[in-house]
Amino acid sequence: MSKEIKIKKGLNINLFGEAEKTVFELNSKQYAIKPTDFVGVFPKLLVQEGDVVKAGSPIFYDKYREDIQFTAPVSGKIIEIKRGAKRVLQEIIIEADNGIEYESFGKAKPDDLKKEEIIEKLLKSGIWPFIRQRPYSIIADPKAEPKVIFVSGFDSSPLAPDYDFLVHGKGDEFQTGLDIIAKLTSGKVHLNINTDLPGSRVFTNSKNVQINNFTGPHPSGNVGTQINKLDPINKGDIVWYLRPQEIITIGKLFLEGKYDASRVIALTGSEIKKTSYYKTYIGASIEGMINNNLKQENVRCISGNVLTGTKIEKTGFMSFYDYQLTVIPEGDHHDFMGWMLPGLKKHSFYRTFIAWLTPKKKFKVHTNINGGERAFVMTGQFEKVFPFDIYPMQLIKAIIIEDIDAMENLGIYEVDEEDFALCEYISTSKINIQSIVRNGLDMIRKEMS
Repeated sequence: MSKEIKIKKGLNINLFGEAEKTVFELNSKQYAIKPTDFVGVFPKLLVQEGDVVKAGSPIFYDKYREDIQFTAPVSGKIIEIKRGAKRVLQEIIIEADNGIEYESFGKAKPDDLKKEEIIEKLLKSGIWPFIRQRPYSIIADPKAEPKVIFVSGFDSSPLAPDYDFLVHGKGDEFQTGLDIIAKLTSGKVHLNINTDLPGSRVFTNSKNVQINNFTGPHPSGNVGTQINKLDPINKGDIVWYLRPQEIITIGKLFLEGKYDASRVIALTGSEIKKTSYYKTYIGASIEGMINNNLKQENVRCISGNVLTGTKIEKTGFMSFYDYQLTVIPEGDHHDFMGWMLPGLKKHSFYRTFIAWLTPKKKFKVHTNINGGERAFVMTGQFEKVFPFDIYPMQLIKAIIIEDIDAMENLGIYEVDEEDFALCEYISTSKINIQSIVRNGLDMIRKEMS
């Protein structure tokens, strides 16, 4: 039975630079898998520079969960293995072939397979890392039993891609993927949509799932918000979650017997001359999207959205889980008279600037945080943008002082750093709240292991 849920607490940030509804082919010469994209994974390399791989060939595995392996998104040659401080593995870069060759994993029908056979196929192909779990927002444990599985069919974040463009023409693969993941749990598969967004309606005919309609401001599209409203996580509970393009990849594995890492990525942001969508593969180099397409050179490229994305170089690569590249001005300047001016072009949650009178107006933002770190004493404001039945300020402070009992009692098992992105955005203290939340999740995961 489907449910209608309206999210009342939150904040939509309307920005210039939404992706135009055109799709281009992006034939990048290089692709990269970044072990740093995977929380809690300790990579052990299976390749070295000069090796030739196919799409689906194993690249590395998790030292502490050897059955979870990560495979190449394209075929080609390993041209560079980048390491950072303390020899931390950062990137495995592949120079792609002109035509992609695939490892064969064999076709199969969902109805003919048991749960164990499905898991084995997902692990062997390297597709298992798409399945993540709450709590901790880490790659799911294939030996665990999730009480439910969530699929968020829309994105409410700033300049979010239209999911209709991401999955257009892939109905059979999407339904096959849903049929597969439905066999991984004895509970429900929740497919959550927002019928106010045209791109979300593509999922309304999906079968073998419970379709729920979420409306309201961001973070209504965050899977954490949806879990909290439909099936909250208590200590000991496990919930798995995926996103639509990942469901399609699973469907193709069983329909075609190969790991097809193709992705449609939205190129967004105020500093892009021609915003659009690009069809490419996981880990694509962004150079082909931004070369001769920037309004200025002093910009920040973000793999993801402006609230939760990761800064990358202009020669960098898309992160494993991201469908969006955002380009905004670098905030390395000071505004004349700062907050003393009316601020007609500045977005403001606290009505500091007169622009709050036009809530539907679009804004151009930069990366300047307008001040240094301050005392963390604000109360009553986070709750206006935080739709969980949780006290956000108290939970953050419990994490800071490393009070594990308080963290548990205040609901840390339900949250992820992205759930606090709006709190960080409106915080007057200028502290990195998302990093604090991730530290808390890592701390409690180690405590419970």
